[in-house]
Amino acid sequence: MQLFKQLSIKTKLIVMLLVVSLCAMVASTFTCSSAGKSILTEKVFNQLTSLRSAKTYQIQDYFETLNNHSQTLSEDLTVVAAMQEFKTAYRELEKSTIPADFDKKIDTYYQTEFLPRLARTNEGLPVLESYTPKTAAARYLQYHYTAANPNPVGKKLLLDNPGDASSYSQVHTRYHPIFRNIVEKYGYYDMFLIDPEGTIVYTVFKETDFATNFTNGPYNESNLAKAIAAARGSKGKGYVKIVDFQPYSPSYGAPAAFISTPIFNGSEFIGVLAFQLPVDKINNVMTGNKNWKQNGLGDSGETYLVGSDYLMRSASRFQIEDPKGHEKTLSSIGTDEKTIKKIKEFNTTILLQEVQTKGVKQALFGKQGTEVINDYRNIPVLSSYAPLKIDGLRWVILAEIDVSEAYAPIHSFEKTVVIGATLIMVLITLIAMWLTAIFVKPIQMLIASAEQVGAGEIDTIVKSGSEDEFGDLAKSFNQTIDSLRYESNLIEQKNRENEALVLNIFSPAITKRLKQGDREIADQISNVSVLFSDLDQFTKLTKSMSPQEVVRLLNELVTAFDEMTDKYGLEKIKTIGDGYMAVCGLSVPRLDHDKRTVDFALEMLAYVRRFSYEKGLHLDLRLGINSGDVVAGVIGKNRLLYDIWGDTVNIAHRLKSACPSGSILVSQDICDRLYDLYDFEQVGEIQEPGKEKLVAWQLKNSHLTVSVQEEKVYE
Repeated sequence: MQLFKQLSIKTKLIVMLLVVSLCAMVASTFTCSSAGKSILTEKVFNQLTSLRSAKTYQIQDYFETLNNHSQTLSEDLTVVAAMQEFKTAYRELEKSTIPADFDKKIDTYYQTEFLPRLARTNEGLPVLESYTPKTAAARYLQYHYTAANPNPVGKKLLLDNPGDASSYSQVHTRYHPIFRNIVEKYGYYDMFLIDPEGTIVYTVFKETDFATNFTNGPYNESNLAKAIAAARGSKGKGYVKIVDFQPYSPSYGAPAAFISTPIFNGSEFIGVLAFQLPVDKINNVMTGNKNWKQNGLGDSGETYLVGSDYLMRSASRFQIEDPKGHEKTLSSIGTDEKTIKKIKEFNTTILLQEVQTKGVKQALFGKQGTEVINDYRNIPVLSSYAPLKIDGLRWVILAEIDVSEAYAPIHSFEKTVVIGATLIMVLITLIAMWLTAIFVKPIQMLIASAEQVGAGEIDTIVKSGSEDEFGDLAKSFNQTIDSLRYESNLIEQKNRENEALVLNIFSPAITKRLKQGDREIADQISNVSVLFSDLDQFTKLTKSMSPQEVVRLLNELVTAFDEMTDKYGLEKIKTIGDGYMAVCGLSVPRLDHDKRTVDFALEMLAYVRRFSYEKGLHLDLRLGINSGDVVAGVIGKNRLLYDIWGDTVNIAHRLKSACPSGSILVSQDICDRLYDLYDFEQVGEIQEPGKEKLVAWQLKNSHLTVSVQEEKVYE
């Protein structure tokens, strides 16, 4: 600032022109950028919400289709017949004798194929005896359809007939191509037929859960076991149970979800139909078959599902497109190494990627909306979230895109503006230098003339060299400086007088608001006490006194009352004739407003009695006090008045009007609050035409006779 003062007017003008121009450009750039950012944000949010809604419909419709398809198949005669035949054939195999080479082949399969792959994703080393089948039927079927199946893992479903000539294989040969076609056509991962005891008597895929019992077998704690138990416990047709994703050991610990429904033959429960839901189908819906850009999600947008455990239920785009990059991101944000290893092993984020973002939490609470949040990579994104409505599943759906990509057009615009502004500033500088040289020339002439006067050349005529305002300035400079100083001092004196007058009429807080231009002052104020007083016998007294004596007497009383208000922290509202109105807790909230008001009333009463005694008069007071809420405000235009209104004021006035001379009446509220400090006695109900009954309490004489002139300290 000091350096700026030392600059020449010419330099100051150049700087000011540059500053004004720069501020204008910054303001316009900021305005355009903010408006553009707001519009772009709204557009992106609308696009994300629209996409989220479309995906929501697709997912919900997909699960509704699964529900309907499962229920329909459970009632299909082919499925009913197959359930009965597979169950009968399975029972026949329970009596089979299993050769030793069958057991050896099964153990070899588990040791070389199943357990090593399961160990890569499970903690600890799996025990062979915990997984191998125990019953004769289970060992027989797993030998022919799994262990001795010539097809590799993942292709076991291609075998229709192992050639063992058993009744089971004959049934399998008839139905397996049909069920395999259903699985392939509808995209299921697997299909199961379970007997009433919980044993899988048929499965398309022939994993290690085939022919095992889900009540007491190795997988009795899996989510498929829960689905089977729910269907077995249902009481009738039409029941469908969906269980959420969990790691499923027969699928080597990969995430698996299931849907189950009971099978009835007429009214007889004969088994359960279950499907293992396809992860790929859900991922295809959420990723749009990996066509994120074609769906308007650019390079960083995605839609995904999250369950109530804050784990993903669909794959992350970043894990699909760039697994190594996603792995580095997870490591950078402190993700557990075991989790990263499992994501890499299963090549999916389902049940592995944790998403505890604000959007997920809001959606799990049943809310939907749009916000800028940090996603599961701890990167700012524009997020649109909502809960899904799928029976049995508490999932939420999110559509997001990185803030950096969404706002890229705005950043490009700002960069262009900065370059353009720099070029414009250079041009403005050149123009400003030329204009200021023309502008300051008359000032330089005035400065030269003023320097001559300062040197003592009093006859020097101050000339500007122009006929514009600078010329007028030169003519009036010496004439006006003294008159301006005098008028300025006079105005300042008047302002001080006016401010003192306003402070006498209004409280400092109201005065400050009036000075700030607030002309509509109206406040709802709680917890105040209102006092009304009336001089008894004063009107009769005025008939025997001159006007001057009346005014002098009343002024002395009101002045004393005003001093008491300062002492007890009350505010005088107005006087009407010999009536006096004051309030406590209005501008300054006070917890003991009611006690202050009662003490003030006691001192008023004592003062009037003493005053009346000293003057040889017969004056006394009637006082009414009430507490509660009031409305306070300034009314009038040219002659302002600060006043209060409300039932609290009206009740205080009614108490004053009903009060006997020399007494204090208070409302029920005052009595309830101060009964332990003062003695009150009920005087009955005040009934006025058209108004509600009012219970009044009178301060007992013992308080009225006690002097209230003792020193009291009020903050």
